[in-house]
This record gives sequence, structure tokens and C-alpha cells, in this order.
Amino acid sequence: MSDVGIFYGSTSGNTAHVAKVIQKATGGELHDVSSVNAEELGNYTLLILGTSTWGAGDIQDDWGDFLEKIRATSFENKRVALFGLGDQFSYSDNFVDGMRDIYDVITANGGNVIGRCDDNGEYDYCESRSVVDGKFVGLPLDEDNQSNMTKTRVISWLEQISKECSSCCGSCG
Repeated sequence: MSDVGIFYGSTSGNTAHVAKVIQKATGGELHDVSSVNAEELGNYTLLILGTSTWGAGDIQDDWGDFLEKIRATSFENKRVALFGLGDQFSYSDNFVDGMRDIYDVITANGGNVIGRCDDNGEYDYCESRSVVDGKFVGLPLDEDNQSNMTKTRVISWLEQISKECSSCCGSCG
């Protein structure tokens, strides 16, 4: 993949770890949202945005601040893929809810969210705001309970994103 910007917020290091796995596979440029300007989003054809979910469905703290900065940003003609981390057992009522907060801002501002994922029975949770029309709005990951599946899931998801880009115009894959 070319022209890829990977933006993440990480408190415990898990989301940063996954972002680095994605960076290694794509060759994209890595950005921690705690130390980047919102204008950087405009430099890429494909944006891959990652967050974790905390407490009762809250987005990661750095993303909370960064979302405020990008609420007025146009995402028209941008392809955006999301990944979210959560604990499906301890927080099964709000598994990867943080992704939804980003999804709502991106879609409200004209972005095309790609890389939506089926559950496929691989997760054990009760509810998630990140499920829209029967699919997760991005890639759900559980580093606490299923870290052994992360790399395989990421690679499969990136292949899906590449196909979605190729089928629409080929400009991000």
C-alpha cells in the first residue's frame, strides 16, 4: 500500500504495538495523535486510524482531544480504515466502542470508511456501538484475551482494504 498514514492513540502501549504491526505491513507513516497536527491527515490517500476503548465505552484520551481538532475537517475523497482495541470479556457491554466515535466524525465529514468486518463468531461480547448494519465499522482486536490472533487478523484486514481500494479506483492499494 502506498500513501498510507497510520494515526493512533495509545495509553497502555497495545494500540501502539498494533499500529507498528500495520506500519510494518504497509510501509505507511506512523503518527501518535498526542503529538501530531490535524493537518497531517490531509497528506495521505488512505488513513488508518486506531484507538482503544476505556471504562464504559470511552475513547482513548488522546483521541478525545484529537477528535475535537478534526471535527471541522473535510474527509471527502478520503478512504479511512479503523481499528479498535477492547476487552471482550471484562467489558463485553461496550467492546471496541471507541471506534464508533471516530467513525461518526469521519462519516459526518464525508469520509469513506472501508475495512468493515464481520463478527464471524470470533468474538464473545454482548454489545458494541461499533457494529453498524451488522458489521464492525473497522477491525476489532482484543490484545488482552486474543493477542495470538492479532497479526493474522491485521494481515487479512489489510488484504481486504487493498481489495476495496482496488475495486473503487486503485488509488490506495
